[in-house]
Amino acid sequence: MTFEIKEISTRKEMKRFSRFPLQLYKNHPQYVPTLISDEIKTILDSPSLKYCSRKIWVASDSKNRIIGRVVGIVNSRANEIYGYKRVRFGWFDVIEDFDVARALIQTVMDWGVSQGMTQIHGPLGFNTWNKQGLVVEGFENIPQFNCLYNYPYYGVYLERMGFSKEVDWIQYMMSARQPVPDKIERINEAIMKRYNLHLLSWKKASDMKPYIDDFFDMYNKSFMTVHNFIPLTPEEINDSIRFYMKLINPELSFFIVDGNNKVVAFSISFPSLSRALQKARGYLFPLGWFYLLKDYFFYKDIDLMMNGAHPDWKGKGLSSIYHYHTNKTAIRKNLRRAVTNPQLETNHAIDVWKEYDTKLHTRRRCYIRNLNE
Repeated sequence: MTFEIKEISTRKEMKRFSRFPLQLYKNHPQYVPTLISDEIKTILDSPSLKYCSRKIWVASDSKNRIIGRVVGIVNSRANEIYGYKRVRFGWFDVIEDFDVARALIQTVMDWGVSQGMTQIHGPLGFNTWNKQGLVVEGFENIPQFNCLYNYPYYGVYLERMGFSKEVDWIQYMMSARQPVPDKIERINEAIMKRYNLHLLSWKKASDMKPYIDDFFDMYNKSFMTVHNFIPLTPEEINDSIRFYMKLINPELSFFIVDGNNKVVAFSISFPSLSRALQKARGYLFPLGWFYLLKDYFFYKDIDLMMNGAHPDWKGKGLSSIYHYHTNKTAIRKNLRRAVTNPQLETNHAIDVWKEYDTKLHTRRRCYIRNLNE
């Protein structure tokens, strides 16, 4: 096949870039499209560009049809914090043609070398709030709205190019309504009393605003031990608030505060919006907004998006408290299924799911290779 790799940068070009997966995965039962406007904004206007360099490329055939895409990123903060020199690749999609895939990745590698990098890894975004991790197991399952999906040949191609596993993320699926022994409630009450803790629940998402700054401060501290984690900057925090506050369902979100009203632990879950995004097909209009609102208010499945505790409070049983209250909501609303957010397989926090009746939903992988091989 005759094709060329072209760097792009304009919004007009980015519209074609973002529409390409809609054609690549047309009528695919598992693929969940992102909103095209959100993807373009993320890539072109991300506040992470204050410390990241990025290049955008597409592969086009002889008829100027896009047959592949990729973004190269040099995250200077990650390189400084972790002491490596790595270029990232993300937003990688390609037809089933090894030569096209290799040309796209080689283009990122060549750029990385020109920037003084010694390794390449991905798929990754600018930071941990972007989609990351190639699906290597669980292709039969529909991903969460904030997660990647890909064909099985993606991983095969990367391994043919000399990539190997850096880390895996694991997601579990379970019944949203788990049996709760009476003793769990008594234990949770004892923990709350012993440490003078209070559980905050909400009638509406805006009630959370007084605690948001405190939450993100704790979030940055609690995730510093997570592989490749980069603390969010104030600009990234504001961007995340603008995007995610409109998605937060107060029934599914809990903060635990100490005697000084400081957030020490949290759990945030969302109604599953994956089916709605499939129906929206990348657009809010004319009917995308309707599908999203419908599944936001009338939901049966939930995504356990994030949870954690301040480093000073880990190991004190706080996860039992917020899991218990999320489960109570699921029982009250007769919810059906819950899927956990991707967690590193080396993160001991995933051991909590062993207490539940779970099964593997998806395994995601970050690949890595040296640039001088």
